[in-house]
Amino acid sequence: MAQIIDHEGSTGDPTFRVETHGIDFISESERWATPRNIGAMWAGSALNVEYFIYGALLMGFGFSFTTALTIIVIGNLSFFLLGLASLQGPEAGTTAFTISRAAFGTKGGRIVAFFNWITQLGFETEGLILIVGAAIVLCQMGGLHVSSPVKVVFIILAAAIQAVLPYFGHATLVKVLRALIVPFGAIYVLLAVYDLKHGSASFKGLFPTNWETYTAGLAFTIALSGLGWTECGNDYTRYLPRDAKKGAVVGWVFLATAIPEIVMMILGAATFTFLSSNAQNTAWNSANPFEALRGQGFIPSWVVAIFLVFAVVQLFGINSLDLYSSGVSLQALGVRLKRYQAVILDSFIACGLTLWAEFQSTFSLFMKEFVGVIIVWIAPWFAIMMVDWLMRRFRYNAAELQRQDRGSIYHVGRLGVNWNGVVAFVAGMVCATLAYSKAPPPVNFPFHWMTPISNHYGAVCVGKIVRGACDAGWIGGADFSIYIGIVVAGLAYFLLERATGHVRRQVTAQRELETVR
Repeated sequence: MAQIIDHEGSTGDPTFRVETHGIDFISESERWATPRNIGAMWAGSALNVEYFIYGALLMGFGFSFTTALTIIVIGNLSFFLLGLASLQGPEAGTTAFTISRAAFGTKGGRIVAFFNWITQLGFETEGLILIVGAAIVLCQMGGLHVSSPVKVVFIILAAAIQAVLPYFGHATLVKVLRALIVPFGAIYVLLAVYDLKHGSASFKGLFPTNWETYTAGLAFTIALSGLGWTECGNDYTRYLPRDAKKGAVVGWVFLATAIPEIVMMILGAATFTFLSSNAQNTAWNSANPFEALRGQGFIPSWVVAIFLVFAVVQLFGINSLDLYSSGVSLQALGVRLKRYQAVILDSFIACGLTLWAEFQSTFSLFMKEFVGVIIVWIAPWFAIMMVDWLMRRFRYNAAELQRQDRGSIYHVGRLGVNWNGVVAFVAGMVCATLAYSKAPPPVNFPFHWMTPISNHYGAVCVGKIVRGACDAGWIGGADFSIYIGIVVAGLAYFLLERATGHVRRQVTAQRELETVR
């Protein structure tokens, strides 16, 4: 009897049923998605209240509205990187950090999988902080006092609820996030009306005179937009058929993410311009940024209430994406857990991190320091993945990626570690860290030192390009962390592989396997 395949799922991944897949290979018969389906899922996640908050936090760097606008547009062009990092899934039929075994070795891939797991926990914690923050403001608007014990209960309940959607899997995420597009679009249009009515955005000055802060803000935006999602792309495109058009995949992913998130960040920045009293500035940078929307006198309470209710629903959906990817990253780490068990574990840990952030930190400080963690490892990892993929001429052996024994063609040396990938990764991380800038108060982004690269070479190179002469007081401290991390790691991996020939030998072995079969 023929198996019935849902038009939005497969026999292994039906909507609103427990998904049985982890990091295992997705067969061609189960690849139900199209590039447009993937775009719809990303569009549902891109109309994201987190990006509304990011836009407001960006204004907290001290930028004019016009300057913030240039950063938002340029920074979100990085979603092109997400499109590129979504092209390996259809070929390999598995998740991003199973594919990473090709560049890092069957055991070496666990190193970068660990970094991704930590990163996804950070994003999950961010979502929980905002979910609980929205619930608290709603209670306060209803006249209810929220004590510390009640906050703890809210956090525990939110952590328990957020585990439900990723438990059901990929097809459910696609359907739920797509369903959120229209109602959220309507709410954001309503909010934009009040921005236009009360906003005081200044369009003076396209670029700032302080490039240290400008480049720090740009790094903040890139890390939280396209670059910060690259490690998740293949987790979803593995449901695309192997012959899916690469241009369509990149195009749909880019359009579905860059445009909505540019709009969302602009909306957040514009809202900041008229909710910028001393009390509201403090709220934007507090443990709960939604406090800035309460009692401000410009946006009616009923609009704020509807916005916060939908924000809670959508944040649960966004956290489901993070939990889904962190769950499969745990499996790629070699932890013997089923994906739903990994989701439960992650929810428990994220609950603890949220309790810490709620009572011991602030949301803006958490995000600005968390961005540093993202830049340190994702930029080098992304570069190595792309260079490795190009050197393999866009081909992987899906069956061999699933193997972790010495018989796999991706098992390098006695330990199964490709030291070319590991050394390039570490070199990229070190150089990215050296290229951080220390942005001035009140930004505090993301670490607290000036380095030779950001302080001296940034002044020399960029100063000459922009002004025709070096002006260290104006350009000194520019942040080149992302770009240097990508260039150094990618170039190091390419040169090391050319010297040792691991990829060349693996490509030859792959051709022999394909010939035999």
